[in-house]
Amino acid sequence: MSLFLLSASGSPSPDTEIVGAKAAGLMRMADAALPIPPAFVLGTPLCADYHERGGQLDAPVRELIARGIRHLELRTGRRFGADRRPLLVSVRSGAPVSMPGMLDTVLDVGLCERTLPGLLLATGDPVFVWDSFRRLIQCYAEVVDGSSPAPFAELADEATRRHGVPAVNELDVAGLRELTGRMLETYRSVVGRPFPQDPAAQLTGAIEGVFRSWNSDRAAAYRRIERLTDLPGTAVTVQAMVFGNRGLDSGSGVAFTRDPATGEHRLYADFLLDAQGEDVVAGRNRIGDGSGETDLSPALARQLSKVGSTLETVFADAQDFEFTVEEGTLWLLQTRAAKRTPWAALRIACDLVDEGLIDRDTAVDRLRGYDLDRITRHRLVPGPGQRTLGRAVPASTGVATGPIALDATAAADHLRHGARAVLVRPEASTDDIAALAACGGLLTARGARTSHAAVVARQLGLVCLVNCADLVIDAKARTVRFGDLELREGDPITVDGGDGSIYAGALDLVEERPTDLIDRIRGWQRNRTAPRG
Repeated sequence: MSLFLLSASGSPSPDTEIVGAKAAGLMRMADAALPIPPAFVLGTPLCADYHERGGQLDAPVRELIARGIRHLELRTGRRFGADRRPLLVSVRSGAPVSMPGMLDTVLDVGLCERTLPGLLLATGDPVFVWDSFRRLIQCYAEVVDGSSPAPFAELADEATRRHGVPAVNELDVAGLRELTGRMLETYRSVVGRPFPQDPAAQLTGAIEGVFRSWNSDRAAAYRRIERLTDLPGTAVTVQAMVFGNRGLDSGSGVAFTRDPATGEHRLYADFLLDAQGEDVVAGRNRIGDGSGETDLSPALARQLSKVGSTLETVFADAQDFEFTVEEGTLWLLQTRAAKRTPWAALRIACDLVDEGLIDRDTAVDRLRGYDLDRITRHRLVPGPGQRTLGRAVPASTGVATGPIALDATAAADHLRHGARAVLVRPEASTDDIAALAACGGLLTARGARTSHAAVVARQLGLVCLVNCADLVIDAKARTVRFGDLELREGDPITVDGGDGSIYAGALDLVEERPTDLIDRIRGWQRNRTAPRG
């Protein structure tokens, strides 16, 4: 069977190899009575079949899609492609093993000239409707048609400058409608055909785009780095849309049930008001004011902490979950075992034993892939004359020092000469996976601690700082500037994941090891292998 139906009433949990980790997590959340939007899943065998058929969806698959849409219509009371109360959907990837940000997603599918008036009538919110339409056009061009995001980003930047607003979502109705019209024109120019106005065509195109992303360069690089072999492909989860861009009582975010950098048992979350999920995880936006504070209210933080406790009880591990708040109502979109630094992995394993969520053997098994003798981090040796260039939001622990690299080529060149560079980028992108694997640190001008690229950087053990408002990068001149000080590519720099400080030069470091925690695990390993009798 290759079609699986999900709803808030729960569903049987089939093999993760078939439905993908994302859908398996959704099913378990539904069984725990957590709020998830209804969805259907096209299993991983259909991805393999799609590629074997030379990139074609056959008639039986199209019938499965139609059955799935009927399920969503029944669950939501809306109709896909209708001119009144239209149903919009998200089309999400879901490999058997979590691959954060390596595969593609398309949101707002089903919005077109026919359904737009119905959504306007149903919501009474033209800003939301035109914002959603311009998002769909840009995302569809990138994912389905392989367009560069640059021409669409330039249109958005030009619109915000002309209207004197800091962000696209602050444009008024006239500005958003004009921007959407220009994006439709740009789509025709870049892609060579008009934007598809048939919701069914949009849906099949989005599903095919997600299937194709399985073989993207970044996905292939990630599987190679993580030694993920013999995976059948990605499933596709088609889910009824819930909207974080419905105004200031809505928003989207990502939360970790524990600090993925240190392992500390505290909520670790990024949240943007009046935003969709891609605004957070794509790494293209500044989240908060640069101090690490976000739009998370105390009430929402308490609600997310309660959700986090439930998730840890269900999955017996620290979780990373994505959520949307639509007009005050919380919806969960996915959960997965949190990617974490080796230091955090050690602390979390020990703490979960102490809390009774796992036993010692399970803790030992979870740490089997780590070399305990190499779990270390660095801190700066205090010294005179250490002047910070600027500050960013820490997304991991430790300190990294190395030459500045502005791209993967420079990072690889430094590695060949025995130095692990600090990758300096405008934003954290999963397209940088090859560069990240060659570096010891990441520093970005924009982005969030919970963006997909920051998640991957932590997993790879990199020191990661994001959202540095003082950083200006000149890719053409191969320079970076912090205030009045300019550095060239190749100049040494030091980034501190403890407090977010950035320094010029290579500073002295001291190494730390979590000796007490390592000794606990060593003792459990000895007791496990000791003869019984």
